[in-house]
Amino acid sequence: MRKIIVSGLAVLALAACGTTEDPTAADETAPSSGERITVTDSRGKEVVLDGPAERVAATEWNAVEHLVSLGVMPVGVSDIKGYGQWVSSEPLDDTPTDIGTRGEPSMDTLAQLDLDLVVVTDSLVEGALEQIEKDTPVIVLTGGDSADPIGAMWENVDILAEATGTEDRAAELRSDWDTKVADGRAAIAEAGADGSKVAFSDAYADSGSVSIRPFTSGSLIGGVLAELGFENAWSMEGDAVYGLAQADVEGLTNLPDDVRFWYIANSAEGDPYADQLADNAIWRNLPFVKAGTVHRFPDSIWMFGGPTSMAQLIDAAVDAVS
Repeated sequence: MRKIIVSGLAVLALAACGTTEDPTAADETAPSSGERITVTDSRGKEVVLDGPAERVAATEWNAVEHLVSLGVMPVGVSDIKGYGQWVSSEPLDDTPTDIGTRGEPSMDTLAQLDLDLVVVTDSLVEGALEQIEKDTPVIVLTGGDSADPIGAMWENVDILAEATGTEDRAAELRSDWDTKVADGRAAIAEAGADGSKVAFSDAYADSGSVSIRPFTSGSLIGGVLAELGFENAWSMEGDAVYGLAQADVEGLTNLPDDVRFWYIANSAEGDPYADQLADNAIWRNLPFVKAGTVHRFPDSIWMFGGPTSMAQLIDAAVDAVS
């Protein structure tokens, strides 16, 4: 943790007054920035910091992206290689240290980084949060909230802006976001795609079987697409945090014939729709497949990220209908 010091002006003032107070005692009580910061995290817990956090580690990639977008390069990041493969809107420089997996960071590595703050979500393994909090302040963010996915994203950004003293940058991000949404909605309307039905998903292949993950209206992507004027074609409910559901290729027969079927994949893990389902009779005979309204979005738009990842999504959606 950063050491608490007294400013040079304060020391001179004490000397001018002829005080006999032990300056060491003052050193032990004055926060480094001159003012402590109290931040309320997603648990409703008040986290007290000695000043704006500068040396920050983050376990989840949404928090990492938020920090970089606010101008704070984390000193510790979970699974740096994976972040580079899946998140492109806010790249890391070569300074962060890899702290292990997103669910189970290395306590030894964290202890060596002289951290002001660790940022996590509630996806840590049991006992990890309590162990980290023994030595370092911890802010817990939500992974998401299907009741208000965009609002949850901004709440996380604002919490980290307050903790790092970057509120002005957060205001710029919000202004840029409002402009991006308005411009995207206008471009989609101009293309005649306003009100189009969209089914967005990703998919995973395991032993030849393809599992499809629909992004319902409660997902962050679903919320952004709704802001742009699209209608979510998935009829099922998603989970309470991320708004995600489960389906298989047979379940795609329930989608409307005129749906725009959009999905995201990653070259690091392959494309189940183009690979495993290429010769699948059910897939090939779906009306939207025959109509050619299947569209793969660019790699490395982080589906659970922040406003800069979602800005990439808006650009990709505009490109898909142009």
